[in-house]
Amino acid sequence: MLYPLDPIYVCERCFGPLEVVYDYEALAAQPLRSVFASGPRSIWRYEPLLPVDRIAEIDLQPGWSPLVHSQRLGRALGLRQLYIKNDSVNPTWSFKDRVVGVAIAAARRFGFEVVACASTGNLAHAVAAHAARAGLRACVFIPKGLERGKVVATAAYGPTIVEVEGNYDEVNRLCAEIAEEHRWAFVNVNLRPYYSEGGKTLGFEVAEQLGWRAPDHVVVPVASGSLLVKIHKGLQELQRTGVIPDLRTRVHGAQAAGCAPVAAAFAEGREEIHPVKPNTIARSLAIGAPADGRYVLRLARDTGGRVLAVTDEEIVEGIRLLAETEGIFTETAGGVTIGVLRALAGQDAFAPDDVVVAYVTGIGLKTLEAVETRLTPPITIRPALREFERAVLELVG
Repeated sequence: MLYPLDPIYVCERCFGPLEVVYDYEALAAQPLRSVFASGPRSIWRYEPLLPVDRIAEIDLQPGWSPLVHSQRLGRALGLRQLYIKNDSVNPTWSFKDRVVGVAIAAARRFGFEVVACASTGNLAHAVAAHAARAGLRACVFIPKGLERGKVVATAAYGPTIVEVEGNYDEVNRLCAEIAEEHRWAFVNVNLRPYYSEGGKTLGFEVAEQLGWRAPDHVVVPVASGSLLVKIHKGLQELQRTGVIPDLRTRVHGAQAAGCAPVAAAFAEGREEIHPVKPNTIARSLAIGAPADGRYVLRLARDTGGRVLAVTDEEIVEGIRLLAETEGIFTETAGGVTIGVLRALAGQDAFAPDDVVVAYVTGIGLKTLEAVETRLTPPITIRPALREFERAVLELVG
């Protein structure tokens, strides 16, 4: 059943989530590569495949982040064509700027005055920033106990921050109830069909940065599961419109062991996702009842991919490994991605010359608590050459 482009998100017949559809035949008749190349160096270069139009005066220009050929990390893992999609360089230092950029444009289109969200941190930060740019009031709902860096960074933009005594799943249920009763634009509730489409741009960009081809493998962190699903949808749309020739990408999901309902279902061969109570340092992935979990399972299995989980210790090691080899400092979600990338390499999931793209979705400065007690502390010396030679020279060489 088709619906108009309104702020609705659930089918009235089956109660399933609504998805945006496009006229792919008409799009295939356009010179899309040229259209994209003439656009801004942001998510909005792909405007023909997004559900709303860019509003220039409120655009914070998220997207077009680096695709880094990671040769040192690749050598450590036995991969010659490993790439890191470094989305920690967005306006609020996470991929959430992509989805919020689209959602805020939709909120303006529909005449909302208040934007809101349920968030594990990064989304609250992005909503607060984009709302400020758009001149909209913002109210963000977070579970109690989030990383201080994310809360302080969000507060800088002046939103109303509501800390709920519960986990993310409880926060999300509350927001769904509020959205039914009040005319607020909840970006990941009543604007979710628009919001989630922003995630496709991570598929579009990688294909373009690889010379208009799909990678052989992608490794994507899984919270709700929407990002992984949308990255693959983006690649499918490029194939469907003739922008890329074929699509044989294997899709791999990455979860933290302390919140791994999708990885558990994959390992046990189940179709259903059993909700869990999160207990992990990767709080941005701490969604115990992932809305798109079953779609992640289906995609991983259908494409020949896998869904794995790593421990908190492996998450921290992943953060350190990426920083020490490629100079990229990621938050805990990125540590999950690198930890699972490493595990997949150890399982021989990749051939040495496969093009592998691992998605790093946020900056490490937001989750310092996760690593600060596990890193080597500074060396303290007096301001004297002999002190330097005694304490430092042998270490550095």
